[in-house]
Amino acid sequence: MADNWVRPYEPGPGRWLVIAWEAFALAMLTWATIRQFDLMGHGLRVVACLLAAVWVVGAWRILQLGVYVSPEGVLVRGLVRSRAMRWREIAGVRLHRSTHRLGPFEIENGNTVLLERVDGATVNTELWEKGMDFHTRPKVFRAVYQEIRKRHQTAAADPA
Repeated sequence: MADNWVRPYEPGPGRWLVIAWEAFALAMLTWATIRQFDLMGHGLRVVACLLAAVWVVGAWRILQLGVYVSPEGVLVRGLVRSRAMRWREIAGVRLHRSTHRLGPFEIENGNTVLLERVDGATVNTELWEKGMDFHTRPKVFRAVYQEIRKRHQTAAADPA
């Protein structure tokens, strides 16, 4: 597929908070592991380097997380895996109001963007109006949703 993927929005400042929180959590895990097992010398360096490498990879994936578009299709980059689809594989783009049940209570979780595939399946995107990119920027969330819909409609109208 395309090499010209574009994320139609700037990442929010919440990503840096998540990365900092993960750094703190892994530093605490490193400290606890070293104290628990009385590590010294090479053992200490191995644990510290291993958890630092986990943090670097995780931070890189968090920075790359999101939905990217190109004239050929859409790319959804998650924390663990990525998924590319051509526009012709997508039947529609819609908002989904997600909720969680906690006993008799239903907790509103905000809107997410879903891609409806031609085969009837749906694909969750990383776009969530209360997520780290859009929590304080609801207008940006709506604009991104409209941009993805517009690109899908343009691709569907062009049979080439």
